[in-house]
Amino acid sequence: MPADAADPADAADRDAETPLEVHSGAVTISAQQAGEGPAIVLLHGLTATRRYVVMGSRTLQRSGYNVISYDARGHGRSDAAPERDYSYRALAGDLIALLDRLGIASALLAGASMGAHTAMRVALEHPDRVAALALITPAFDPAEAATEAVLARWDALAAGLRQGGVQGFIDAYRLQEVPEAWRATVETVLRQRLSAHEHPLAVADALEGVPRSVPISGLELLREIRAPTLVVGSRDDADPGHPLAVSTRYAQLIPDAQLLVEDAGPPPRSPIAWQGGQLSRAIAALAERAGLPAEIATR
Repeated sequence: MPADAADPADAADRDAETPLEVHSGAVTISAQQAGEGPAIVLLHGLTATRRYVVMGSRTLQRSGYNVISYDARGHGRSDAAPERDYSYRALAGDLIALLDRLGIASALLAGASMGAHTAMRVALEHPDRVAALALITPAFDPAEAATEAVLARWDALAAGLRQGGVQGFIDAYRLQEVPEAWRATVETVLRQRLSAHEHPLAVADALEGVPRSVPISGLELLREIRAPTLVVGSRDDADPGHPLAVSTRYAQLIPDAQLLVEDAGPPPRSPIAWQGGQLSRAIAALAERAGLPAEIATR
C-alpha cells in the first residue's frame, strides 16, 4: 500500500466516537472524543451543541488528531447549571475539568463565539494548558457587551424560548432583520440547534446568564496571549451578530495571531466559520504552525 494511502480500518477507527461524562463540581458534562494524536478541543457557542463547531466534519480526526468535543453546561446533553451559574468562570472551570479528566496537559482549543470567549479566558488564566488557540467569530467587546439594548435582546430570546419553545425563540429572533439572502438558512440552523437540547429551560437561563458575564476584563489583555492563534471572522452581511471588526481587533492585539475571513464578494458567500471542512483544515494548519504534527504523519 502506498505510504499516503488510507487503510479503511484505520479510517473507521478514527471516525469512532467514544462518549464521555465529565464531572465539574455538581455538573455532568457530556462529551465525546474521536481519533488519535495531538488533542484538539472544540467549544461551541451559546444555544448550540458540540456538533456546531466544525459542523459534523470528521476532517480533523481523519487527519491524525484526537478531537474532543463537549456540550457546555445547560446545552445539549449536559446538565443544567446549579443556581443558574452560566458565568465564564464556570464555563472555563468545566473546560479545565475536561482536560484533567482526560489527562491532557495541553491542547489546541477551537471555540466559536461563547466557546471562543471561554477558550481565550483559559489561555490567559492557564497558559500552560493551551498549545494553540482558534477563536472563531468572537463577539465580546466590552464597549458593547452589557448595554441595556443588548441585554434586552438576549432576555427576549430567553423569554421566547421559555414561553413558546423553539417557535417562541424564532419569533423573538426577528428574522425579518436578517438579510433576505440568509434568512432561510439562519432559520433552518436555529431550529436544528434548538431542537437538540435535553434541557431547553437551561438554555433559556444561559441566554440570560452568559451575556451578563465578562470573559476578560478588557481587550488589552489579549496582548498577553502567547499561544499561536487563528482568528476566524465572518463578514457582516451574513453574520452581523459577530462583527468582523471585533475579529480584526482580536487578531491585531494577540501577538502571534492570523486573521482568516472569506473573500469579499456579492452575497450570498458562506462564511468560513459555517463550512466545517474548510474550517477544520484551517485548524489543522494552525496545529502544524504550533508544532502539533498530526499523528497520521508519523505512521
